[in-house]
Amino acid sequence: MFESLGERLQNAIDKVKGYGKITESNIDEVTREIRLALLEADVNYKVVKEFIASVKEKALGEEVAKSLKPSEVFVKILKDELVELLGGEKEPLNINGNPAILMMVGLQGSGKTTTIGKLANFLRKKQNKKPLLVACDVYRPAAIDQLKQLGRELNIEVYSEGQGNPVEISKNAINYAKENGYNYVLIDTAGRLHIDEVLMQELNNINNEVKPHEILLVVDAMTGQDAINVIEGFNNALPLTGAVLTKLDGDTRGGAALSIRHLTNIPIKFVGVSEKMDGLQEFYPDRMAQRILGMGDLMTMVEHAEEVIDKDEAMKSAKRMQSGKFDLEDFLSTMKQIKKLGPLENLIKMIPGASKMGLNNVHIDPKDLAHIEAIILSMTPYERRNPDILKASRKQRIAKGSGRSVEEVNRLLKQFDQMKTLMKQMNSGKFKMPF
Repeated sequence: MFESLGERLQNAIDKVKGYGKITESNIDEVTREIRLALLEADVNYKVVKEFIASVKEKALGEEVAKSLKPSEVFVKILKDELVELLGGEKEPLNINGNPAILMMVGLQGSGKTTTIGKLANFLRKKQNKKPLLVACDVYRPAAIDQLKQLGRELNIEVYSEGQGNPVEISKNAINYAKENGYNYVLIDTAGRLHIDEVLMQELNNINNEVKPHEILLVVDAMTGQDAINVIEGFNNALPLTGAVLTKLDGDTRGGAALSIRHLTNIPIKFVGVSEKMDGLQEFYPDRMAQRILGMGDLMTMVEHAEEVIDKDEAMKSAKRMQSGKFDLEDFLSTMKQIKKLGPLENLIKMIPGASKMGLNNVHIDPKDLAHIEAIILSMTPYERRNPDILKASRKQRIAKGSGRSVEEVNRLLKQFDQMKTLMKQMNSGKFKMPF
């Protein structure tokens, strides 16, 4: 998501770098390019018009005229305006109830049932609390089965009464949660292919009876500007407290994310970034703006790493790197830790300047990592600790045992030697950045 928009905006910023001073004539060309980039990203026309007017007004202000580096001020203006467009401050969940009640609504196909599982998993991991899933989509048997399957995968209980009354099921589930020490109740409601009176009346009945602390609308980001119509349709009938944008890892241009808050005043609280059960992230307007402008998102990367990586194991590997004793067993351990972070290309995109270095379109085949792991596991523990002893006969045995070629074994050993050399240079202070 946003790769194309980000590249266009960064090209516009590059033009500003050539200006000694920002004037109305030269800023017109840049804002024209930004306008086209936003429109092509499917951002609402009204939003684009107001955004460009605000950027232009601030860029022509006194603070830019007096600046030694107009491009730096322009980037700050662009970032601040994007942050404002995306909602300004992060909007936290209201989870202060006992139990906190969260009601999930949305159209069929938006990813609502999967998202409720992801959110329950997120709350359990982040807050170290106990969630209960409630099956209230009683018209589609597959929805109840899907929620139960997610519950089994996550080891989270699902409260279900089958084809009953959704309002009564919700009330009974809340009583059950109070009696059994659950901290969160997440209600999966029915969806429709389109917004209709019957659906809204049912959702209103649940809302009036259980008075949820949060009513979150799940919206498929792939729907583009039509997401605005979906939000307005639900919000006219329900007091929505936030939106969850799903499928941001798909082939979407991102216009919905940039238009929602400005047009509906409904905050985006979460975004779905992968199909996995940990593929739900809190939405930070400033971090998203940084990603769009190619500034990376190191905070999200660090937070994710802290959640999934074994700190003691990582510290042990780091110390061995610094001491120059890093071997193939350490390398294997480190690689297993990195795999927990998810697709490596997603991590690379969070690195500041990744797009400038041509890394935004990098694809790392998981099979390549599996092949490396197979080669190392085909070595004896002694060989992994002493890779220098690996001569022709040992390499042939390792290749045969891993189902790979001798050339692949040699390539891995060469890359490992290069990595060790780089580590030594960094530890000695002789390493210089190539830019």
